Amino acid sequence: MPRSWTRRRFLLAAGGAAGAAVVGGSLLADFGGSEPSAARHPDVDFDPVALASVMINFDTSHNGEGGITLPHARWWASRWKAYGVATEIIETPKADNVHCIARIRGAGKAAPLLFLGHSDVVSVERDRWSTDPFWAQQRDGFLYGRGAIDMKGTNAAVLAALLRHVSEGARFDRDIVVVSDCDEEAAPYNGTWLAKQHWDKVNAGAVLTEGGWLLAQRDGRTPMLATLTCQDKVFALVSVTATGLTTHSSRPQPNSALVRLDRAIGKLSAYRPDVFIGPLARRHFEALAAATDDRQLAAATTLMLSARSQSARNRAADVMLARSPYPPLHNALTRPTVAFVIENAGYRTNVIPGTAKATINVRLPPGGGGIQQIVDEMRAVIADENVVVEHTGALPGETSQQADARVAKGLAGTPSAYPGAGEDPSGVFAAWTAAVGAVHPGLATTPTLFEAGTATGAWRARGIPVYGIYPYLVDGDSINRMHGNDERVGIDALRRSADLMYALFGHFRV
Repeated sequence: MPRSWTRRRFLLAAGGAAGAAVVGGSLLADFGGSEPSAARHPDVDFDPVALASVMINFDTSHNGEGGITLPHARWWASRWKAYGVATEIIETPKADNVHCIARIRGAGKAAPLLFLGHSDVVSVERDRWSTDPFWAQQRDGFLYGRGAIDMKGTNAAVLAALLRHVSEGARFDRDIVVVSDCDEEAAPYNGTWLAKQHWDKVNAGAVLTEGGWLLAQRDGRTPMLATLTCQDKVFALVSVTATGLTTHSSRPQPNSALVRLDRAIGKLSAYRPDVFIGPLARRHFEALAAATDDRQLAAATTLMLSARSQSARNRAADVMLARSPYPPLHNALTRPTVAFVIENAGYRTNVIPGTAKATINVRLPPGGGGIQQIVDEMRAVIADENVVVEHTGALPGETSQQADARVAKGLAGTPSAYPGAGEDPSGVFAAWTAAVGAVHPGLATTPTLFEAGTATGAWRARGIPVYGIYPYLVDGDSINRMHGNDERVGIDALRRSADLMYALFGHFRV
C-alpha cells in the first residue's frame, strides 16, 4: 500500500483536526526504522476512541505464529514519551514481534500494579467484514475494527486514563507498569515468555488484564451489572480422529473417514456437559438475579442456583439461557463448553482419505470435573470404535502430558481475592468497586469467572492476584463479534470506559 494512502487512513480513523495533528506529527513515521516524534496532542491522547482507532490501524494479526507488533510498539512508546514516562521495547526471537513496557514511577509504598494489555489480534475472514478490519471506522455509534473489543479498546482506555493522570502531575503510591504485550493470542512469545525472560521488569503486587464485562439490560443500553474476573476457565484441546479405507474416489465408501467424522460431529453437536456452578459463577448469577429488570430471568436464575438435583439444575439453566441477553456468555459460566474449531481431511480430489480429524476447544470451570471426564463422555456419545477421541496439547510446543498437568493445575487453582474470599492487599478489587460507583452510580458489581483465558499463568503461579476487565458497556451482539466479523465497541461506551479506568487508577494517587 502506498505510504500516502497509509497516512490518509490514519487521518480518517483518528478524526478531524486532532487526528490530523497526530498523524502529521507523532504518527508520521514510516513505522519501520524511524521513531515517531513525541509531541503532545491532548485532544487525542486523552480520547480513547482516537487512540483505539490508531491501534486498530496497525495490523498485528496472526494465526499462531506471532504478529508484527514493532510499529505499534514504537507508536505506543511515543505517546508515553510525550508525557515523560520511560519505556522499553523487548525483542522476541521473532523479528519485529515485540513487547513494550512503560513504567510510571510511584512512591514505593506498595508493590507495583501491572496492566497487561496485548497488542496482537486474531486473524480475520476479510471477505465477511463489511469494513476493512484494519481501518477503524465509526458507524451508527460504534467503532469497528479488529481489536475494538479484544483488546485495543481496553488498552486505549488505560492509555488515555493514565496519560491524563500524568499530565496532571499525579503521583501514585506505587509504580504503575503498563505492558503492551505480543503473542497473547496463542503464540509462543506471550506473557509467559516475557515473565520467564524478564521477570525483574514485570514483577508486581497485582495484575490487571482483560476479562470481566460491563453488562447491559435487555435493551442493550442500560447498565445492569459490572463484573471483575478473578479466575479463568481452563483451556484444553480434544482431537476426534476417524479412520476408514483409503481408496480411489471412483469407489465411494459408506464408512469413509470423512463420513465417520461427520457422523461423530453430528452426534457431538447435541452434547452439552452438565451444569456446574462454582463459587465465582454462583456470585455472578446471584448478582444477575438481583440486578436484572427481567423477572422471568431472575426467577429462572434463582431456580438454577437452588436446584437440588443435576437434572433440575440443567433444566433451570436452559430456561435461564432462553431469557438471558447474553446466552453464550452465561452458558459458558454454567458448564464446561465444547466448541468445534478446525477440521482436516483429504489431500487429493481423486483419493478418498483414510483419516479425518476435528479439533475441539474445551473450556473447563475450576473445581469441576477434569478433561478426562469430557473425553469419556464424548466417546460414549460417538460410540464408534473407528473414531478416536483424545486430549492433546493446547499451547505452542505443549505435549499431551504437559497439557494434562497444566489442566489439572488450573482446575485445582484458587481465584484472586475478592470480598468474602480472602484479603487483597493490593487494593485492586476495592479500587475497581469504587471506580464503578463513581462512574456508574448505583450499578451492581460482582466478582466473576472469565469464560476465556489470559496469559497470566506466570503471575498466578507466584501467588500474585490477577483481575480482568473490559471496562466498556457491551450488548450481546458486540460480545459475539469478539474474535468474529465486524468486531465493534460502542463509541460512548469506550469514552466512558476511560473515565472508569481514570477513577480506578486515581484510587492509588497520593
